[in-house]
Amino acid sequence: MTEKTKAAWPKPRGTNRLTTSDSEKSSTESGIPAIKLGSRGSALALIQDHVVINRLKANSPALEFEVDTVRTRGDVDQTSRLAGMGLGIFVKELEQELLEGKLDIAVHSLKDMPTLQPEGLTLGATLDRQDPRDVLVNRWDCPLDQLPQGARIGTSSPRRRAQLMNLCPQARVLPIRGSVDTRLNKAKSDDYDGAVLAAAGLIRLGLTGDISEYLSAQEFVPPPGQGVLAVEIRTGDHRMETMLSPVENAETRFAITAERAFLEILGGGCQVPVGAYAKSNGEQLVLTVFLASEDGEKCFRAELRGQPHEPKQLANDAYLELVEQGAGQLLAQSAANPVSDSD
Repeated sequence: MTEKTKAAWPKPRGTNRLTTSDSEKSSTESGIPAIKLGSRGSALALIQDHVVINRLKANSPALEFEVDTVRTRGDVDQTSRLAGMGLGIFVKELEQELLEGKLDIAVHSLKDMPTLQPEGLTLGATLDRQDPRDVLVNRWDCPLDQLPQGARIGTSSPRRRAQLMNLCPQARVLPIRGSVDTRLNKAKSDDYDGAVLAAAGLIRLGLTGDISEYLSAQEFVPPPGQGVLAVEIRTGDHRMETMLSPVENAETRFAITAERAFLEILGGGCQVPVGAYAKSNGEQLVLTVFLASEDGEKCFRAELRGQPHEPKQLANDAYLELVEQGAGQLLAQSAANPVSDSD
């Protein structure tokens, strides 16, 4: 069992618009326009906005921000299967507002972003990584391997579903949708016995006391970019590039480049469950990848080491390793009809 300490994070002040100034004006006293930051409107998204804002203001205290929330397709449609909704369902509307100049920056959970961005947009910064692992919450407060027969565990992620069915065959995996707090509440209802969620979201929301087990990233492999906040900007926006440069984490960038390169080799998304997690280990970058059939019966894992400054080569080596293991049919299947791994 892991620690139950709750993290202290600022609470969002609203879901439509907020600014770091007391006057709620859209410009600073010096007349410099406030930075227009866009994000989704969930409690977690607004806390993530504050994480980014606080980091940026620590370097440039005079900066002011307006936060505009946008409802994405993934937020509006709470009934469709995520596996059938395609890629970018939690980011496309934000990206459109960036392209139209309505926003200066957009804050995303990197795992929600397709590997291929729209022309005219780029990743302006990747911040320090929060815990990348998945976690199990359940009514018995027990680890995964001690769940009773027939335990009803919620997830809508194909990757989590496959790994649950492979590692915990006694459980029943049920679809579950909604924000982190919504899914957590559902997991505590009479319809479920638990759920698998991202550790980062519960940590940022101060809900670590609900965690029954942190799942090993080497055994229960996360999706590319999990735990990373990404700031997207327009290509060539030098003002935003300069503002964001102090919060860029080079180690995170190397890791997520390897993870996302592996996903890109599979077509930018995946028709089959896939995971990829990279971590610096001294002078090497260690990449763990996972690929499985939807029912979890066929699972392939590989762990490779390479140079941090060659993350794409490491991703390609991981792909070739899975081919050698016999995953060719699944790899070919993954190139068609990409899907989201988000919940």
